[in-house]
Amino acid sequence: MESLLHYITTRRVLLSTLTLLPALSGPLLTVSASAQTSPGAPLPSWNDGAAKQAIRDFVRTTTDSASPNHVPTEERIAVFDQDGTLWVEHPMYTQVIYCLERVPAVVEKKPELKNVEPFKTVLSGDREAMARLSMRDLEEVLAATLTGMSVEEFNSEAKKWIEAARHPRWKRPYTELVYQPMLEVLRYLRDNGYKTYIVTGGGQDFVRVYAERVYGIPPEQVVGTAGGTTYGYGKDGKPFLTKEPKLILNDDKAGKPEGIHLMIGRRPYAAFGNSNGDREMLEWTGASAGARLKMLVLHDDAAREYAYGPAQGLPDSKVGTFSPALYDEAKKDGWTVISMKNDWKRIFPFEQ
Repeated sequence: MESLLHYITTRRVLLSTLTLLPALSGPLLTVSASAQTSPGAPLPSWNDGAAKQAIRDFVRTTTDSASPNHVPTEERIAVFDQDGTLWVEHPMYTQVIYCLERVPAVVEKKPELKNVEPFKTVLSGDREAMARLSMRDLEEVLAATLTGMSVEEFNSEAKKWIEAARHPRWKRPYTELVYQPMLEVLRYLRDNGYKTYIVTGGGQDFVRVYAERVYGIPPEQVVGTAGGTTYGYGKDGKPFLTKEPKLILNDDKAGKPEGIHLMIGRRPYAAFGNSNGDREMLEWTGASAGARLKMLVLHDDAAREYAYGPAQGLPDSKVGTFSPALYDEAKKDGWTVISMKNDWKRIFPFEQ
């Protein structure tokens, strides 16, 4: 997935998809990360093939103490992009939808914004007008909905939203639209001593709200685009942190290996992504000795999910772009491209 800054630069494409979004959201049906995996042989939702075999071979060779590629337990690090790699990212990144749908709540607390742009346009529901908002306008929306509140208040609001929001196609909570085969990979790696991290261009605080429940990944193992906070005291004298509109880490493209070094301090042995924004993370993972697993999810299944690239002649997309150049690099450097259509028996946990 590409960063929040990329959301802004592709605003016309993103906002034009708002016509597909539901007007209201419903309650969440919780499915724990532990319940989303199947017992028995590892990776049961994967078809036999090169992708599944690559994962199993990597785990075997790096965990066998007699193997020349053995990796000590403390060095077993695996990183995963989120949007488009662990859950659905079309027709629009989930956090962008959150920001736009949060505008009415922000205006309710600050009524003076009701007739002020760009909030007036967002409140109008006029999709064409929203698609014409400038980059600066979108920055104002992001700042108003993601900052200026305590960390606790943000977490509470984001949690309430993620529990109610529904995807326009499946009419299910976004937290149910996680990829069952990838949940199995997370579990398989953890069962073999690997620590699994999310490394996302999305907002770090936003993903931390649900990552442990949905993926089994605790907040401290989420690396994302991060803003600043300010320490202060309330009227009761208790300390708190306020989220500020100051960018600390843009966790996209080269920012991903930079963020991994900053937050984790070890080079990964396995990296999973799906778009141009993950290129540098996979390059950096593979630029060291020993067995390294580099995998990219190709969305080539319009019937069960979506099909977009434009690699392999698939439709072009500004959301989760997988370019022909990235595909060529993957093939040249021995990365594994996962075909959603051919490698996955099922896409989501709720499928039978």
